[in-house]
Amino acid sequence: MLVAKNIKKSYGDLTVLKGVDVSIDQGEIVSFVGKSGAGKTTLLHILGTLDQPDSGELQIRDTEVFKLNEKKIASFRNLNVGFIFQFHHLLPEFSALENVCIPAFINKKSEAESQARAKELLSYLGLSKRLDHKPTQLSGGEQQRVAVARALMNEPAIVFADEPSGNLDSSTSKELHQLIFQLRKDFNQTFVIVTHNEELADMSDRKLVMTDGLLDGQ
Repeated sequence: MLVAKNIKKSYGDLTVLKGVDVSIDQGEIVSFVGKSGAGKTTLLHILGTLDQPDSGELQIRDTEVFKLNEKKIASFRNLNVGFIFQFHHLLPEFSALENVCIPAFINKKSEAESQARAKELLSYLGLSKRLDHKPTQLSGGEQQRVAVARALMNEPAIVFADEPSGNLDSSTSKELHQLIFQLRKDFNQTFVIVTHNEELADMSDRKLVMTDGLLDGQ
């Protein structure tokens, strides 16, 4: 599903990634762990095409992503990549349903088709009675589930999650962790997760430790 080779990234004199190699299979759940500043989020952003490396290759679904121009990368990202962040980044003026529809609208899907898919996802996530609620009317766990639905809207090849339970209490965190594994079971969804939550990391198929800009074992 994803192959990255020799990913390097520096900011000025600070070298953050020193030549990272990683491959991830369809339906796999992989966690990146390590101390703050080790380069985990930088790597996640590059693998998710939100940032570009100084050098290296990234292939997702057999597409050499960084050989595309900026506009085509944005289009590829919208169709193939989903994101769940620590802070849900929902648009406050829009309802849960409208927030989930946004990736489909960007993909020029019709309103009827987009809303049907969004309602299906929100129902699957137990939010069928919250469609018209705005983010401020939802609990933290409900807001994060709306963000999960938005990430899944275009049936992405892979979902990247950056500290997805970092802003949730322990009970709601466990619910989110269970949901990630349920999505893998039901849809064979692939996840790459940056987390400080050891429980979630230990549940993953692979836990990759990042130290000083490299994954352990490289």
